Amino acid sequence: MAEHLVCSAKGCRQEAAWALRWNNPKLHTADRRKTWLACPDHRVHLENFLGARSFLRETIPVADLPPESGVGEPEPRVSPDEPK
Repeated sequence: MAEHLVCSAKGCRQEAAWALRWNNPKLHTADRRKTWLACPDHRVHLENFLGARSFLRETIPVADLPPESGVGEPEPRVSPDEPK
């Protein structure tokens, strides 16, 4: 895992403390998990964004991420805009 994982909120560069594990059932199999990272300041906002779409499956501390999660590897990600 990378030594400095960054929050997935648009424009945020804070270190992530939380991993929001989610999937879109229209696109992913039931066991597939995508991961967004969240700093303490953006955790609730990102959980609400995913929860409103019924995508959020679990929130866990970054330290508890399984090695096979792929977090820390380069991958394009889409993040919601921070509310104005």
